[in-house]
Amino acid sequence: MLNNGASNNTLLLLARILLAIIFIWAGYGKLMSLTGTAGYFTSLGIPAASIVAPLTGLVELIGGLLILVGFQTRYAALVLAIFTIAAALVAHLNFGDRGQTIHLTKNLAIAGGFLALIAAGAGTYSMDARKG
Repeated sequence: MLNNGASNNTLLLLARILLAIIFIWAGYGKLMSLTGTAGYFTSLGIPAASIVAPLTGLVELIGGLLILVGFQTRYAALVLAIFTIAAALVAHLNFGDRGQTIHLTKNLAIAGGFLALIAAGAGTYSMDARKG
């Protein structure tokens, strides 16, 4: 039933949309509140938080947009998979806090979704497919 080209391409589009939403939203939020983002990063012990904050927001926003439209999808997915695992390791290793454990496993699941996109590509409904 789901093992045909049209279904697979529709599912890849849906997967890209769902993965992109969290990064577009988070990146935009970080860029609109750089002081708060930098303060949070400082509380995590991240050096040069005032530089890392806008870079993080840009990676999330631009990466999310690339995934959404399916442009350079495999590269964007690789960058976001690495980014997501790194974020999990930096910010979500407090195993005494159930919320942090949930964020850790959520990040790992998101990275898994990006690995699947790396393997499958963006599908027919993407800019990657249009450029051949």
